[in-house]
Amino acid sequence: MQIDALQCCGCERILTDQGISGTDFSRPGLDSALDLLKPGDTLVVWRLDRLGRSLAKLVDLVNFLSRRDIDFVSITESINTASPGGVLVFHLMAALAEFERSLISERTRAGLAAARARGKRLGRRSALSAHQRAEVLQLIQTVSINEVAAQFNVHPRTVKRLIHACNFSQSVDE
Repeated sequence: MQIDALQCCGCERILTDQGISGTDFSRPGLDSALDLLKPGDTLVVWRLDRLGRSLAKLVDLVNFLSRRDIDFVSITESINTASPGGVLVFHLMAALAEFERSLISERTRAGLAAARARGKRLGRRSALSAHQRAEVLQLIQTVSINEVAAQFNVHPRTVKRLIHACNFSQSVDE
């Protein structure tokens, strides 16, 4: 059905990505199409969700095409960036995508703030426990950074970060 619709629209070359999710923008068929397109060409899709699920990524792709002077057509949604109406629809999509990005960012910030308020520690686990950190700060007064790192099986950079975070001055050379 999709290929028939594309052929009816006069598409000269039809590339497909069978069995590959529309959420992935790195697909062999899409990559080949983008490589083949030249200024003045048109990328035609049967439906937007065949190209991608994320509105933001779709907008980015259409902007990429526009910068290369390549038009975009979606048959089902009647979007054609070669026409003023198609450009209007595209700009409405872009505005919605920007709104979507803002909402996601706002929800992320609110979620992180709520997690911090609950006392949740964010980020990856520390390579050293609180007890080990205290030991490192004791040892660093008499042993080099590399030796302390080896003793605790961590990278010397981890020891340096701890020293810096605690405003601790090391008197021993590395």
